[in-house]
Amino acid sequence: MERQRSFSFKSTRFLVFSFTISSSFVFLVFLFTWVVKSHPSVHQETHFQFKKSFLDFGGHKPITVKSLSSFRSNDSAAAVKHSTVKDTPFVRPGNASGSDKISVSKEIQRQENVSEVLEDGNDETEDPETEQEDAPAPAIEDIEVESKELTEEDEVIANSVDKLEIPSSEEHKEEKKTSVASVDKNEVRSNGKIEEKKTNSCDVTKGKWVYDESYPLYTNGSCPFIDEGFSCDSNGRRDRNYMKWKWQPQDCDLPRFNAAKMLDLIRGKRLVFVGDSINRNQWESMLCMLMEAIRDPKKVYETHGRRITKEKGNYSFKFVDYKCTIEYYVSHFLVHESKARIGQKRKPTLRIDAIDHGSSKWRGADILVFNTAHWWSHYKTKAGINYYQEGNQVHPRLDVSTAFRKALMTWAAWVDRHINPGKTQVFFRNSVPSHFRGGEWNSGGHCMEAAWPLNDTSGMRYPEKNKIVEEVILQMKTPVTLLNVTGLSAYRIDGHPSIYGRKPGNRNSNIQDCSHWCLPGVPDTWNEILYFHLQSKQRYKYQSKSRL
Repeated sequence: MERQRSFSFKSTRFLVFSFTISSSFVFLVFLFTWVVKSHPSVHQETHFQFKKSFLDFGGHKPITVKSLSSFRSNDSAAAVKHSTVKDTPFVRPGNASGSDKISVSKEIQRQENVSEVLEDGNDETEDPETEQEDAPAPAIEDIEVESKELTEEDEVIANSVDKLEIPSSEEHKEEKKTSVASVDKNEVRSNGKIEEKKTNSCDVTKGKWVYDESYPLYTNGSCPFIDEGFSCDSNGRRDRNYMKWKWQPQDCDLPRFNAAKMLDLIRGKRLVFVGDSINRNQWESMLCMLMEAIRDPKKVYETHGRRITKEKGNYSFKFVDYKCTIEYYVSHFLVHESKARIGQKRKPTLRIDAIDHGSSKWRGADILVFNTAHWWSHYKTKAGINYYQEGNQVHPRLDVSTAFRKALMTWAAWVDRHINPGKTQVFFRNSVPSHFRGGEWNSGGHCMEAAWPLNDTSGMRYPEKNKIVEEVILQMKTPVTLLNVTGLSAYRIDGHPSIYGRKPGNRNSNIQDCSHWCLPGVPDTWNEILYFHLQSKQRYKYQSKSRL
């Protein structure tokens, strides 16, 4: 009897315990359901993804902005934990319909390694063959971005974001500014990307000349380094409008040259110009522009005591307070000008397979600015008869374009072999047009009557040599920035010395100079573009270091 009561007591307690557990489970289920309905945005997992409605613009090809992880190791630091995409431009298609505002999905997933997408840069990478990857779309916080203008300082953090795709169309009319911080868009690289004259997503080759009374940046009186051939004002030219034109790109503002900032950029460095007399034109312009920041002119001097003349080919000016040098080395072709026995006589030849023998002086420079083009239009080079030499062979006849390409490839091989991209920035300025009318320089060609820029240059063809330069640079391992100043210079028929390349008593009325440029003048703009590129590269390096 005692044993039976004990068994009954235990069964009752078990039933009570089971009922309590069941009731608690039901209560928790109802509680969880209520919580979920009251807070629908709570999810366990989030992802960064654009809404489908944002991507659907009627079948336009996508523009893909890749994260740093997708670039080559020499384009960005592989060890960097944070990838930064700045000022990503969301271009509004011309035929897009609907609201002016685009909804962009934003999610945050916090983990140890995140990729930051910031809006403050300018690089664009287009890959029409890349398709949007499917991804789950849990909780989404919407951000509205104006179709005409990206909202400022909106930060989106996403984990392992590989691709952001936005629609692209040939009918896009409003360019926005994109940047992938690991890529300098101003460079022409050997991996097939020609990054030509686009600084901060602005194509500086497209624009117009604007009359600006605040120019020139210096005068003939303030600069002691202008040689007679470029000193038009000192040689009697009285119309000075040619000094007062500023180049205005259509998609951005080209910053005014700041001599003090430029000297800070090249402090302790060698800025070296190598090329023909047109590059000497640009080098003298740079000297004059920099002198505007120098209080004591005695602290700038030529290291060998040379005075600038056409006869001397090599110069090095020391800026004592900044411990930098601005140098020029003459090299008409960048390859070796030689001699070879042809028949009974030794005649000049051009060794298109050998670099200029002065190349040892170019090595170790921090900034190199090359050019060649002017001398390739002379009679000997154009004719190509018994002039071009490779090894011991002198070609009886060789097309000038073929010879130019071979010479450029010789130069490119030298750069790839001897230049350290980690130390030296390499620029190549392409050709600028002459403006002879009625003949060539030695046959009555003239430009004296031109006092204003041309209104239209559509009749001028893009030089074949420029195309060859671009093709050769694309094959190089060393990053090279192309200074494409052909188009903007083509307008400036008014900028040449004409008869004012000599003093009045030394003039030959039958010979005018319509290929070089007065100083102050057009070469100052080339240097403003060079300054713009150097500033951009400096900012990129600073930003890269700050992220490490």
